[in-house]
Amino acid sequence: MLRGIHKASSTWLGKAVMATVMGFLVISFAIWGIGDIFRGFGQNSAITVGKIEISAEELRAYYNNQLRQLSRRLQRPISPEQARSLGIDRQVIGRLVAETTLDEQAKALGLGISDAEIAKSITSDPNFRGVTGQFDRARFEELIREAGYTEGRFVAAQRNVMLRRQLAQSLAGQVQVPTAVLTALNQFRNEKRSIEYVALRAAQAGTIPAPTPEQLGKFFDDHKVLFRAPEYRKVTLLTLSPTAIAQPQDVSDAEARKYYEQHRSEFGTPEKREVKQIVFPNAEDAKAAREKIDKGESFADLVKQRGLQPSDTDLGMVTKSQIIAPAIADAAFSLQPGKVSQPIQGAFGTVLVTVGKIEPGAQKSLEDVAQQIKTRIAEGLAKNKIDELRDKIEDERAAGSTLAEAGQKLGLKARIIDAVDRSGRGPDGNPIPDLPQKPDVVQSVFATDVGVDNDALQLPTGGYLYYSVTGITPSRERTLDEVKDKVEQSWRDDEIAARLKTKSEEMVGKLKSGSTLEQLASGASMQVQRETGLQRGKPTGFLPAKLIEAAFSTPKGDPASTDGNEATTRYVFRVTEVTDPKLEKDSDAAKELTTALQNSYADDITGEYIARLENDFGVDVNQTVVNQVIGAASQ
Repeated sequence: MLRGIHKASSTWLGKAVMATVMGFLVISFAIWGIGDIFRGFGQNSAITVGKIEISAEELRAYYNNQLRQLSRRLQRPISPEQARSLGIDRQVIGRLVAETTLDEQAKALGLGISDAEIAKSITSDPNFRGVTGQFDRARFEELIREAGYTEGRFVAAQRNVMLRRQLAQSLAGQVQVPTAVLTALNQFRNEKRSIEYVALRAAQAGTIPAPTPEQLGKFFDDHKVLFRAPEYRKVTLLTLSPTAIAQPQDVSDAEARKYYEQHRSEFGTPEKREVKQIVFPNAEDAKAAREKIDKGESFADLVKQRGLQPSDTDLGMVTKSQIIAPAIADAAFSLQPGKVSQPIQGAFGTVLVTVGKIEPGAQKSLEDVAQQIKTRIAEGLAKNKIDELRDKIEDERAAGSTLAEAGQKLGLKARIIDAVDRSGRGPDGNPIPDLPQKPDVVQSVFATDVGVDNDALQLPTGGYLYYSVTGITPSRERTLDEVKDKVEQSWRDDEIAARLKTKSEEMVGKLKSGSTLEQLASGASMQVQRETGLQRGKPTGFLPAKLIEAAFSTPKGDPASTDGNEATTRYVFRVTEVTDPKLEKDSDAAKELTTALQNSYADDITGEYIARLENDFGVDVNQTVVNQVIGAASQ
């Protein structure tokens, strides 16, 4: 809980608008400002918390705002159907109930925050500071406007967040972490182990004879579900995007040349320079330092004299445009390597600049990028035609045309995929090439039916993707003759796995009887390998996760075996060393673990508190109205 609270206190967006729809309910409730925005007693209530009623329109405005915020963060639209499938609707409603419950409790306890305190919180927020480092009213108004807030609503949201924070901190602000728990968590997270092991593969299984017809038939009958043909769908796709409808061949050479001259910097790599600077509080100090340079002192000497570290002066390898102050940029990119500039007036004082290594820039010729430019110009022109063509496609569909027919009439090429399964693969088992992943067209295809006029999917790069299912081939059981090769390979893999398991168990028995891993490996044409510094849940090299997990459940010195990521690989190993982590009381590691445990305890405490308040106040959700708001009324 405290993690969310501290985050809310440090970022303006976290205080008033949705940072993300996903997340834990208990942690995220303190981030959202609802408070007085959702007040009033409407006739068509969607949710009631104690004496507070939230109307359908208020819930709809809040819910839609959350979807917009999430879409903006993911850089792609989120449809109501996708929101429901991800459980976003339930999380938003749960968060709204939790927030409103805490707002009611704050009122019941008579908690309040003065206008002066809220004003202080807002004006001290670093997100609202301008170039001078002070509160910038214009920036404040711009940011809250982009988030969909008026000043009054933002202040109300801020007040509610601060009151919720008061409640949460009073409950769990001073949670103490038991030393035993801290030690146990440190042990679990940071214990390290070393192992020696051998890998048993198909070669150690010996020769596997071909299966008899009877063996193959029985194996197939026992595993028919593995070889079942999936459901396939025949799909028509019609892409309406700037790329799909652009006509680069219609762009003239003169237009391309003009664009190139106007955007020359985009077609080259700018020069980079290693720039260092010393900032002086006034021009006199800078002038005095420059005189020392004239007398033979170096830039490094000045750095030492001013008590600075080399890192304090290093701007790194930068382009001219990356240096904010134009005067400093001009000076830095006119100096010879190793030279020091004259004093330059910058935004934060007077500076001396020196230049080290220089990486020259490179410029592509018009001939090299002409086609790229023509495509870019054509796509820019095509964007203006998207909405017009979309309307025409909708008209054609309304008139009964198929997507393929509509595309042909409008000069757009439809793509027909004869068969695709839920994994995006064709009957040959290979992925369908160039199948869009964003949006997930396969998921949409399998959520509809033959003959349904589906809404177009919005493309992240602009435009729309139309799709229609024109045929369905149901899932069915394949015959043995259809998949004989796959069945035989699976049978063989099972045989290898069974033999390797038996062999590994025999090796473990011999190790327990006193044999060494080297002795067993030399007799089976295997090589003993060693790995140190293993940690729980952390992949290392080529070791499979199952082997690492088994190593942490096996006592030191004991031999054991486990399978790998593949059925035809088995590992025999012994834990050779266990290193217990040391935890210094005031170390960064101890502080990090303590904070993690405090957050966890606080989450639990605050969650229980909210549940009790919701029970005391009473929460009533009108599911019929809620379904209408989230677009699930038909379900």
